[in-house]
Parts: sequence; structure tokens; C-alpha cells
Amino acid sequence: MSRLVFILNGPNLNLLGKRQPEIYGAETLADVERDCAALGAELGLEVRLLQSNHEGQLVDWVHEAREAACGIVINPAALTHTSVALLDALNTFEGPVVEVHISQVHKREAFRHHSYVSLRADAVIAGAGTQGYQLGLRRIAALVGA
Repeated sequence: MSRLVFILNGPNLNLLGKRQPEIYGAETLADVERDCAALGAELGLEVRLLQSNHEGQLVDWVHEAREAACGIVINPAALTHTSVALLDALNTFEGPVVEVHISQVHKREAFRHHSYVSLRADAVIAGAGTQGYQLGLRRIAALVGA
């Protein structure tokens, strides 16, 4: 079985550490990638962190994960609240999916309280900062028996 976990990131997460640090913190996506790679190695998993500002690209990566990955950690960002296409793609993936949000979305604007992705996710982590990615990776490891 594959030991690869896709860590997918949606729109504007390329600006992590620069955009609204009072909400999202000072860590960058490169920091997240470094920390997840180190934890993945500890857990016997390989990680592939990807980010796109384009919905279709994220859908394509979910399709790719169907053939290559044992699990997906996903921070869909704003697409959380709008993308039925991303939900439909995730519904085709047979492994575990963990949805991650850096901020505590339920303390924010009302539109952020609804997630299409949660309809597919096996777990949702919100408000743990960038540590949420590591928690998500640990959950994937537990679900796939790593």
C-alpha cells in the first residue's frame, strides 16, 4: 500500500505568514511543509505538499491522489464554503481525508461556518494554527495503520 499523503492547500495559502498574521500566524507554507515532512518520516509516511489558487488544479490533484496516495490532508481555504466540485472529487477518493483550518472558523464570519468538504472529511481540525496540519497527518497515520 502507498505510504504517500497529499497535503493540499487552497487559495491564498501561498501567502501564509504574510497575509493577516493576526489570524493565520507567522509560519509560512514552507514551514508547514518542513514540519510535515519531518513528522511524516517519523510516522513512516511520505508527504507531498501542494498549493494552488485554482479550484480545478485542486480537483486534478485529488484525482491524482486516487491512484497514488493513502490519505489526503486538505486546507481548502475559501473553497471550503463554495466548492461542490472539490467535494465531488473528494468523494471519489477511497482513503481517509482530514480537513484542516488554521483559524477557528466558527468564531469568524457566519459564511465560514459551512463546509462542503466536511461532508466527506473523516476528521476536521480547526483553530490549531499550522499545528493542525501535523494533527491531520497523525490522524491519517492512525486511520491507515502507519
